[in-house]
Amino acid sequence: MKDSVRHGNSFAFLYHDVNELEHSRQVNLPRVSVVMPLKGFGEHNLHNWRSQITSLYGGPVEFLFVVESIDDPAYHAVSLLISDFKDEVDAKVIVAGLSTTCSQKIHNQLVGVEKMHNETKYVLFLDDDVRLHPGSIGALTAEMEKNPDIFIQTGYPLDLPSGSLGSYCIYEYHMPCSMGFATGGKTFFLWGGCMMMHADDFRLDRYGVVSGLRDGGYSDDMTLAAISGAHKRLITSPPVAVFPHPLASDLTFSRYWNYLRKQTFVLESYTTKVNWIMNRALFTSHCYLSWGFVAPYFMSMIHITAALRVYIKGYSLEETTLTSGGLLLVSCLATCTAIELLSMWNLTRIEVHLCNMLSPEAPRLSLASYKWGRVFIAMLVDNFLYTISAFRSHFSQSINWSGIRYHLKNGKISKIDRSKDMGPVFTDLGGKHLYGKKGAPPKVSFVGSLARTIAQWRQPKKYEI
Repeated sequence: MKDSVRHGNSFAFLYHDVNELEHSRQVNLPRVSVVMPLKGFGEHNLHNWRSQITSLYGGPVEFLFVVESIDDPAYHAVSLLISDFKDEVDAKVIVAGLSTTCSQKIHNQLVGVEKMHNETKYVLFLDDDVRLHPGSIGALTAEMEKNPDIFIQTGYPLDLPSGSLGSYCIYEYHMPCSMGFATGGKTFFLWGGCMMMHADDFRLDRYGVVSGLRDGGYSDDMTLAAISGAHKRLITSPPVAVFPHPLASDLTFSRYWNYLRKQTFVLESYTTKVNWIMNRALFTSHCYLSWGFVAPYFMSMIHITAALRVYIKGYSLEETTLTSGGLLLVSCLATCTAIELLSMWNLTRIEVHLCNMLSPEAPRLSLASYKWGRVFIAMLVDNFLYTISAFRSHFSQSINWSGIRYHLKNGKISKIDRSKDMGPVFTDLGGKHLYGKKGAPPKVSFVGSLARTIAQWRQPKKYEI
């Protein structure tokens, strides 16, 4: 991109080759349907939705916002946004109804696919907390056009911590997602927040895509990744597919724990015997590595305590051989920790710079507010709690996701319980209000959030990180 800019291409954030902007090429771009399953309404939603529907993709594109019912606060908020752009974009809200055989998110996605344009070539699934760049849809589509063998194209989030320990735990948890960029774009890891696929794969139910999701599917990305692995299909991630992911300003530790529970619960769902074995292997290795990461720090505390005791008691050097060896190990651990934090800082710096280049019109992102001491604490907390969460998910076989409790049997959803009294009022990461009065926006939770979000959107400096 920098080379293109130096050669006079001011639109390098859209295309490296400025000739791609010629009308003769833009009119031949394939049709894309963007499907966004929504749930609740929070402080960042309007900004995210606006970034999605104001894409600078030159081909025909439609935006399908799919909600469970008109009672969802997201229904009124997105309807208001669409009315502001009714003559400029092809967008509509679809009411999907309640899911009965799969998770509500998957149900919304499949209903959106059913309603997409009959000439759509590619379908792009986006979470409502994804903040797109102007050229993101075009970049994903271009890769699909270049290589028809691609089964799924994905991207990854760049978490923008809000300052709380819970938000830094989320940032640390998502950092390994970036490993997809270190493998030349080919990856087995799929993020459900951004997935582009061939529309015909859904129309024809190729590889059992529709049936695999519909019949007991809990996690869209894990289910599709399992199907891809079973049929040896290609998953890729272009280097520009990294998206700012602002976390809620009031993200509490309890909401981080709920999110971690949902993530570890994913390993309890599976589609085939091979998929079950892979999930058990991931479960075992992740638990071992997580506590294997934390254990040396506990040992270091013991060594440091012993060294302090030696110092206070005034023992001679001849009597401190074991303690000296322990302090040497502590020094090695401190060096490794510094290298790890430096690596995370450098990777985040590169991704922040890339996001700034890909969205030149947006408020600049910065590393200034990242607190690396909290990042270190978050690494310890997240890795320690992961194993506890994983075992709890394994023995419970049920999870509460946005007020809906899903029960698994043989790796698939077997029962769904719904009750406003059984779950949280807010979503975990975005802090979105989940409930409103029937048929109208609630007077406090929705209207207050809407007014606050509009005010924040008009003052973009508040979003600077």
